[in-house]
Amino acid sequence: MLNDALAELSAEERGATLELTVNNHPGVMSHICGLFSRRAYNLEGIVCLPQGDGATSRMWLRVNENAKLQQVMRQVEKLPDVLALVHHPAEHEIFSLVGRFTA
Repeated sequence: MLNDALAELSAEERGATLELTVNNHPGVMSHICGLFSRRAYNLEGIVCLPQGDGATSRMWLRVNENAKLQQVMRQVEKLPDVLALVHHPAEHEIFSLVGRFTA
């Protein structure tokens, strides 16, 4: 899973969208954002929505740099509340949809 996402990273690619499936309870977003913050890694966008019965949520995190991204992805995946991690190119449709509401 993570190895497939890391294989998608190319040297010239700038930025990414990380899609996380996480347990949905208080403090999860704080833990994930704190991991990025402690590494001085800026999150350019965050979208989080509950799934199904609300026991899990889907998070999309937009980042604009690849320096240290592989390391951060490995560390995010180790967090106990992260159930899945998928790497997407920087321009993911979720941020385009959200952009319609902020224009």
